[in-house]
Amino acid sequence: MDGLLIDSEPLWREAEVDVFGAVGVPLTEEMCRETTGLRHDVVVRHWHARYPWNEPGIDQLTQQLADAAQALVVARGELMAGAQEAIENLHQHGLQLAIASSSPRSLIEAVVRKFGLDEYFSVLHSAEDEEAGKPDPAVYRSTMSMLNVEPTDCVALEDSLSGLRAAKAAGARVVAVPDPEVAHDPGFGEADIVLSSLEEFSIELVERS
Repeated sequence: MDGLLIDSEPLWREAEVDVFGAVGVPLTEEMCRETTGLRHDVVVRHWHARYPWNEPGIDQLTQQLADAAQALVVARGELMAGAQEAIENLHQHGLQLAIASSSPRSLIEAVVRKFGLDEYFSVLHSAEDEEAGKPDPAVYRSTMSMLNVEPTDCVALEDSLSGLRAAKAAGARVVAVPDPEVAHDPGFGEADIVLSSLEEFSIELVERS
């Protein structure tokens, strides 16, 4: 969802810089890119290990981060170029759609409500309900089970390396749509298809892969 359907990664980074800055962590936007695609509680533990603070506790800061990011996304988030058209294209071809995200469920639901996407998605699943988040494949495996489909019949669209690897480990084909600033990373070569934007996406492209 983040960075793929909705242009929310800059807003997550803004929230991270503000929330972590309040406890003395000298986070920059570039440093935030190190944890793109990871579950937000993992992000908090990552930075706590490098820049320990005492108060608030990890759980409290995790909630503060989720609340700050959600407020920004709901207020200022916009769909990525081509996202609406890609969703409608897949839906019109009768395919089941799901969101399998590292974001909290409350944020997933808020985004779906904000953009009126309820009718398109059969399943909304958050990695916060799994023991491990991306790049662990659990969120994808659970989503596949909820859809009652085989992994080999699934195509995942991902913008991050952690998400790409989670989807691949779960057995799906992957269409990667990385942020231009990280698209040069050779890790994206693991994807079956790499696009520069969802504006390039089509159902025919997936059928040929």
